[in-house]
Formats: sequence, structure tokens, C-alpha cells
Amino acid sequence: MLKQLRQSMHWSSKISLLTFTLALFFSTLSTLFREGSTLFLSLLIVFLFILIGVIADTVGLAAATAKEHHFHAMASKKVRGAKEAAYISKNAPLFSSFFNDVIGDIAGIVSGAASTAVVFQMTAILNTSEGSILFIVITVLLTSVIAALTVGGKALCKTIAIYQSTNIVLYTGKCLYILKAIKSVIFIPNVHKKDKWKSPSIKTK
Repeated sequence: MLKQLRQSMHWSSKISLLTFTLALFFSTLSTLFREGSTLFLSLLIVFLFILIGVIADTVGLAAATAKEHHFHAMASKKVRGAKEAAYISKNAPLFSSFFNDVIGDIAGIVSGAASTAVVFQMTAILNTSEGSILFIVITVLLTSVIAALTVGGKALCKTIAIYQSTNIVLYTGKCLYILKAIKSVIFIPNVHKKDKWKSPSIKTK
């Protein structure tokens, strides 16, 4: 019991640190784009984070339902991204938690914060004050639209994630494959193996 509790605490601390870092990054990015931006751009940022949350939820559910042996069969046929997809399926609880609990929740929080800025921009354009009836109506309507799009999008994509889990995880594996390829180009790995080349021996008479 204590061992499991320690492992859980270790994993929770890592997830918390990762969540803090990603939330800081997304919040900063969202704030920088919203500063001095138009109402259209602010709305676009809100809908972008809603889309990120829906996609993350879809990938997380697909990772939990996909069958690992499908990707091993693809990997034997040299399909790009199949090895990475098999790794995702093998570590389904980890990837599902990352996409659903970390990325999905962060996207939801950031989209909610961004919607508040949109409300104030709309009230400024309509020349109304905070606390007025128009302000309350705009806040309620925008919150309802965001909630409907988020929940409706996730409900729709849940069906897709269940029936197309293999394809979704394979596409995710291909993305990981591309990222690994880019990383190997930018960061040249050190050669750890010993040089097996031998200089030709010179025979002495």
C-alpha cells in the first residue's frame, strides 16, 4: 500500500509540474495574442482552445481503446509511426491521462479565461458597463455557447475515438515519428559506440 502510494505521489508530482508548465505556456501565449487584438481574433483564440480540448479528449480515449497488436503488425510491415503507436497503446493509462486530464483541462481553463476577455471587448464595443443587463446577457450567452461547443464536440468525437481508435493512434504515432525525426536532425546524437574500424596492419619482413 505504501509503495503504491509513493508511486502515485511521484506520478502526481510530475503531472502537476507538467500541468503548471503547460498552463503557464498556453496562458502566456493566449494573453499575448489577445493584447491589442480585435474581437474576431479573440474569439478565434477561444475556439482554437476549445478545438485543442476536443482533439486531446479524442486522442486520450482512442489511446485507451486501441489494441496494441494491430500496431505491432503494422510495424512488421515497416509502417511509419507504427512503433510509436504501439508504445502509445502499451502505455495507454499514461497517454490517456496526459491528453484528457492535462491538455484537455488546461484548454478548458484557458478558453474560459479567454472568453472573459471577449466579454469585456464586446461590452466596450457596445458601450455598456459591467453589471448592466446587456453585460450579463453577453456573459451568459457566450458561456453557454462555449459549454455547448465543448461538450457537444467531445460527445461527437467520443464516438469517432471508439470506432476509429486504431487510425487516430496511428496518426498520433506518425506525429511522434516526425517529431523524433526533427529532433534527430536538430540535435545530433552523440556516438556512443566504439569505432570498430581497424587500420590495416603493416607486415614487416
